[in-house]
Amino acid sequence: MVETQEDAFLNGKLVLAQPKSGYRAGMDALLLAAALEAEPGQLLMEAGCGAGAALLAAATRMGHAQFLGIENDPHMAALARSNIARNALDARVSVVDGDCLAPLALGAAQEKQVFDGVFCNPPFDDANSAPAPSPAREKAYRTHAPIEAWIKALANRLRGGAALTLIHRAHRLPELLRALEGRLGGIEAFPVRARAGEAAKRVLIRARKGSRQPLRLYAGLDLHDHNGTKHSAQAQALWQGAALDWR
Repeated sequence: MVETQEDAFLNGKLVLAQPKSGYRAGMDALLLAAALEAEPGQLLMEAGCGAGAALLAAATRMGHAQFLGIENDPHMAALARSNIARNALDARVSVVDGDCLAPLALGAAQEKQVFDGVFCNPPFDDANSAPAPSPAREKAYRTHAPIEAWIKALANRLRGGAALTLIHRAHRLPELLRALEGRLGGIEAFPVRARAGEAAKRVLIRARKGSRQPLRLYAGLDLHDHNGTKHSAQAQALWQGAALDWR
């Protein structure tokens, strides 16, 4: 059994059990969830949903859409299912055990299924990077597949016109753009800065299948003021469940 603790999100509208000693989701998951879009009845998939922070934050914000999470760690998948039930989201959210990069991640019966949107918060480091802070955080921090493999696999899960949305380290933007080239278009890049006046440490990326629109780079978001003592108005809105303003 994984020892857990409860964390509240979206001003208490969402309560999640997360590993006490392993990786626990925070602002990155909320940013990713806030960056998504969906029409009524559409089905979105999260690759590597962990305990379900981004998956359930998105489902809480967008009560008109359906969600599926894929998770290759059976303990985390079970925890995500428990969190779905805890927040009474069983009717619209489910989790499948599997490797999101594998062709049969959804099972043979669903092999050809495509989605109205795919999103992920992939491990930021590769196999050659420094070890994770603790063994319990290894899978969340490091991946043996390059980001190109993630984008290639997830692009194949999109219907025409649907978007892949992900969050990553800002300095990896050139690598992300190279991986997207020839696969998805209409790329939008949204920098996220810890405080006003600093360089961005995170970037949200959204790209669409079949789009030929040029790259758009937005002004982005400051999470705190210059002193780092107060959340910006935009960040406060995200904590309350608002959608990200892509501009």
